[in-house]
Amino acid sequence: MGGEYPTMHQANIQQIECLITLADELHFGRTAECLGYSQSRVSQLVADLEARVGARLVERTSRRVALTRVGAQFVDEVRPAYRSLMRTFTRARERALRGAVEELRIGFTGVICEEITGVFRALYEAHGIAVRTHDLPLGSPFAAVLDGEVDAVIAELPVHEPELVVGYRFPPQDQLVAVASDHPLAARDALDVEELAGLDLLHRIGEAPDYWKAARTPPATPRGATIHSTIGITSIQEGLALAASGRQALLTCRPLAEHQSRTDLRFVPVRGLEGTSQLGLVWRGDCTSPQLTALAQLLDADDSVDRRAGARVDPVPTERERATRARRAGHRPPASPHVASTFSTGS
Repeated sequence: MGGEYPTMHQANIQQIECLITLADELHFGRTAECLGYSQSRVSQLVADLEARVGARLVERTSRRVALTRVGAQFVDEVRPAYRSLMRTFTRARERALRGAVEELRIGFTGVICEEITGVFRALYEAHGIAVRTHDLPLGSPFAAVLDGEVDAVIAELPVHEPELVVGYRFPPQDQLVAVASDHPLAARDALDVEELAGLDLLHRIGEAPDYWKAARTPPATPRGATIHSTIGITSIQEGLALAASGRQALLTCRPLAEHQSRTDLRFVPVRGLEGTSQLGLVWRGDCTSPQLTALAQLLDADDSVDRRAGARVDPVPTERERATRARRAGHRPPASPHVASTFSTGS
């Protein structure tokens, strides 16, 4: 390149960091404190950047500091790139400190069950790739992977975001409705999907797209009857507690129901929602890597993940019911029955 226009290498990170901080603080003194510089150093860095850009970025008077229109637009455009660069630097430093050369950051909502963590262990043993898990907000499953904060998410499908791809689809699961143990529907063997219109279903709160929220809490039955939903939740535990109160109900997947030992809840299958809950390993299409592909291949090859497909539609017994059945059978009930699951029980 010739010398007619300033090139990117002439603007350094200190200048950009200084302008972004100044845009947040709108005060040269506070900016200097945040960065550990003198005010004169802050002024010089901003002036140098303005010279590189070729336009005034900051208006400064005795009373106020403000970005110019060019400055505001520049900050809006450069801030994501700066954050991405800082995240890359931080990850490299963390890997160096831990001695881990390769690592995947996997986000999830709810709880990751042992079949999946077993695959994580196999990934490290076979390929030397460590996995760090990140707990994500229940109603915002895709934001972290879109922003580059995690490499992939184990999230409920569907996903229609153009930037995202599904690297592996877990076996579909039945949906059940969680109601209080003394709810009029608690004694039923199953409900018809049309009966959901008589319940107040809890919905997820977060940044997820509307189509995804509608898949978690349908606005209407197949015949068009409205399904009411007056309260939102930010965690599964909050949803279970509200369902146990008797005023609301929560749609959830079978593995989550089978991991619960609460006696104040009943999980009733819903006819018409068999095999309608499914998780996927989701990542950005432009960030596909050998590490992610290796994880998807291990999940696909793992028998413990596949064996949960085709679960029967029958009521999930409570702890009290399991104990009663055991006494009738003439033996003591197990203290803490374990039910294997293939899912991050976030649904």
